[in-house]
Amino acid sequence: MRRIRTTMLQPGMKTARNIYADDGTILLGAGMALTEYFIYRLDELGIASVYIQDDVFNSLGEIPDVIPEEVRIRTVQEVKETFHALESSRSINVYKVKDAVENILDELLANHDILVNLSDMRSYDNYTYYHSVNVCVLSLLTGITLGFNHPDLKELGIGALMHDIGKTQIDKEVLNKSGQLSPAEYREIQQHAVYGYQILRSYDDIPLLSAHIALQHHEHWDGQGYPRNLKGDEIHRYARIVAVTDVYDALLSDRPYRTAYSVNQAITILGRMAKTHFESRSLTAFVSNIAIYPIGSVVSLNTGETGMVVDGNYETPTRPIVRVMFDRHQRKLTPPHEVDLSTFRTIYIARVLSEKDISRLKNSN
Repeated sequence: MRRIRTTMLQPGMKTARNIYADDGTILLGAGMALTEYFIYRLDELGIASVYIQDDVFNSLGEIPDVIPEEVRIRTVQEVKETFHALESSRSINVYKVKDAVENILDELLANHDILVNLSDMRSYDNYTYYHSVNVCVLSLLTGITLGFNHPDLKELGIGALMHDIGKTQIDKEVLNKSGQLSPAEYREIQQHAVYGYQILRSYDDIPLLSAHIALQHHEHWDGQGYPRNLKGDEIHRYARIVAVTDVYDALLSDRPYRTAYSVNQAITILGRMAKTHFESRSLTAFVSNIAIYPIGSVVSLNTGETGMVVDGNYETPTRPIVRVMFDRHQRKLTPPHEVDLSTFRTIYIARVLSEKDISRLKNSN
């Protein structure tokens, strides 16, 4: 299967994964043939990309994920309900928040040797809720890698899941503005960190350090962040982790004003920000859990051959197992063969192919 932008979908293509509506119900099931109407509705709903079946780059089977799809979808709905409760001047259900974090943590501890491979198909309107869940998952994975104990992981998870809850207090027109923000609007957006801290600290059942994640997740390692210009060790270790995962998931998300970056591109950007924005220890621990080349990526090797990533190597995430399907002359191989890049030190991935590259390759055979 391959991930493809909605604008490039064609009638007759088949979905490879379920596509969910805002309420968590299945909008289109896996294996559904797309029609012009379905494609129009996906675009109208703000779903920027989907996974499709592919007649050439196929035979992957079920791709492992660090948490089951049903857990992710259910948690997204719980985050959405929590945010809506605050917007309606009601209290949040702290028990549900804690239970959601515990469920995610249980899944991660049971699947600690699986690299993060998949990206969810979120609509623009649901961005904040999916983002909150992803940041929680990624932050907990990082905390586990750093050796946090169970109570610390729970505090980290609660704060990560609720890190953007202060956005409920921001004017929606400003929050969802696709154009450039004015200085006043940018200052208003920055206040969400303070608002989130104030909201969370008002609940006795939420740890104070979890509230500090909401307050500090936009602080930078060099002291140039907000809202208090904290620097280095002044930033709590939980917030240092969420600072990384927050930026990473944002980079991987389709936004109204830009296309999502690839995993490889996002990791490269984080690396460039390492000395200014992030603590290196947290960044290194985070990256160790990411499949730099996710399963299903179509890649070109330095040998000139082209293939698809079919499995990852936990110990060497940059050197996955590739099913080579085209030779260096771009001729289709029958049958293809697999190369474990962790055992061939002179062979490496040169680049990830774009959708246009893939279409051109398929049309030439």
